[in-house]
Amino acid sequence: MTGDPFGDERLVELYDLDNPDGVDHAYYRALADELKATKILDFGCGTGLLTRSLATPGREVIGVDPSKTMLDYARKQPGAESVTWIDGGSTAVDQTGDADLVLSSGNTMMYVSTEEFPAVLATLAEALRPGGVISFESRNPAARAWEQWGRDATYGERDTSVGHLIEWMEVTEVDNGRVVFDAHNVFEDGRDTVSTNVLYFRTAEEITAGLEAAGFGSIDARAGWNGEELTDASRLFVVKAIKK
Repeated sequence: MTGDPFGDERLVELYDLDNPDGVDHAYYRALADELKATKILDFGCGTGLLTRSLATPGREVIGVDPSKTMLDYARKQPGAESVTWIDGGSTAVDQTGDADLVLSSGNTMMYVSTEEFPAVLATLAEALRPGGVISFESRNPAARAWEQWGRDATYGERDTSVGHLIEWMEVTEVDNGRVVFDAHNVFEDGRDTVSTNVLYFRTAEEITAGLEAAGFGSIDARAGWNGEELTDASRLFVVKAIKK
């Protein structure tokens, strides 16, 4: 996970509007309740919308994110005092071996490079107790979602809380599952704030192999938030695994 694609405070303010509480957050909350989790690590917590909702009485919740801009915003939100916020990536994760659940929402794991992926999974495993659960989602490369991310398909204008905004996306590189795209955001001052994002698309087999190497078993991959069965056309993997 490199750089901070959400380094502009105006973009962070719009993030929760564009990524509201939905079926994905409901899935993670239900999983936490099912596990009777008393300690949860949210890796790549962003603005903390999901993180804060997990912080119920009697539960310890830790949010970790490399974006200082996002965490600064998260710390100002209602309920933020119930969460421990940690600036940084996987190297900032405390490997305490006592968490019941590690989750990673918002396609966070897709920002982890191929080279970093094994070490990140190993670190998250060390944060969990034996029998603890990791869960995250990732896009299926076979669906080739990036082919819909061109300017023509994504261009739009809208009035927002930070003023009129013109926005679009442009893919600049595709190489063996690594996809680089620029998100353009033109505010009323005429300045184009460009955030460059690098995503790593992995097959279900690649994700499974990574989890097994990190010491996880009982690996289950579904095609959606309601337990849909995987097919070749599935757009999403929702992954769950147990630390041995």
